[in-house]
Amino acid sequence: MLQGKTIAFLVAPEGIEQIELTEPWKAVEQAGGTPRLISTRHGKAQAFNHLDKADSFDIDATVEEVSADDFDGLVLPGGVANPDNLRLNENAVRFAGAFFDAGKPVAAICHAPWTLIEAGVVGDRAMTSWPSLKTDLHNAGASWVDQEVMICTNGPNTLITSRKPDDLKAFCQAAVEAFGG
Repeated sequence: MLQGKTIAFLVAPEGIEQIELTEPWKAVEQAGGTPRLISTRHGKAQAFNHLDKADSFDIDATVEEVSADDFDGLVLPGGVANPDNLRLNENAVRFAGAFFDAGKPVAAICHAPWTLIEAGVVGDRAMTSWPSLKTDLHNAGASWVDQEVMICTNGPNTLITSRKPDDLKAFCQAAVEAFGG
């Protein structure tokens, strides 16, 4: 389904919720796609299981070295610190926003919509997220729903969002389908 497609996974150097990185990554690989880990600096990205350190992952490239043109879609894993760090990095925000400009699918889970709010791309979109982002999304012009996955095509691209790790099965399925075109 994803043969010949490369999917960017944008993360900060630390603070990623591990399962929200590894499950979509595995889904992309199982569908025949190539995932690439993109971050704001070289080295390794430190993942967490909630507040406990988990595994670290090799970063393939930085946001300064790649563009949305290099990829067929974007996954934004959650974790509280991960998107909070990304939204403070202009190049990461620009990189995420470029997928919307290019009309390419984006999948964001849990707290990841913070990066999209900063990119100014959530207005008039139906989205879900970790419940604490509801007001942030409303204030940015999005319509927030409480369901395991929201697939929104009301915009320049397909936007897939989910609330939490319990939603990963539906999130991964919707993301792979969107990336497959």
